[in-house]
Amino acid sequence: MSRPEAPAEPVEPIIPAEADPAVKVPLAIEDWLAVILLAVLATITFLNVLVRYFTDQSFAWTEEISVFLLIVLTMAGGSVAFVRNHHIRIEILADNGSPRRQRIMALISNGCVLAFFVLLTVLSVKLVADEYIYEETSPAIGVPTWWYSIWLPVMAAAISLRTAGILRRIARAPLSAGAARGEQP
Repeated sequence: MSRPEAPAEPVEPIIPAEADPAVKVPLAIEDWLAVILLAVLATITFLNVLVRYFTDQSFAWTEEISVFLLIVLTMAGGSVAFVRNHHIRIEILADNGSPRRQRIMALISNGCVLAFFVLLTVLSVKLVADEYIYEETSPAIGVPTWWYSIWLPVMAAAISLRTAGILRRIARAPLSAGAARGEQP
């Protein structure tokens, strides 16, 4: 019995490349921000591992900086995921049914996302203001904590603006099979 030959290239369940939706502010901003943040995070973590290995001590500031970088990285990734329609969802509800139903579901879900991130923006601005007024400092480095927290309302506002753009595109798109997902014809 002969074995079938293996394919020349590995067969993987790779997601096919999709064109980015037409947006006024390029998505490359968030893409490059994520790349830079991930590179800095990996470098800091690697250096801390080396220092711990050779000296049995670690840098005290790496945890604070790593948490800050992870928050900004997550928000940048979330912003791009919403625009590219790669966010988590229940596809049986979002992608099935008539184009009209899909549009309604897209408007409702993106409206909820917009409401959440607008609320997050407002509340995180209040958090940053409190940290500034009460002069809170970080435990390891001793810098003002608002230096870290200021990025939460900035990134939440960016996601809010991106989501508002998605809602605008969905509402203005002609009712077709791809219009519910904000795709361009």
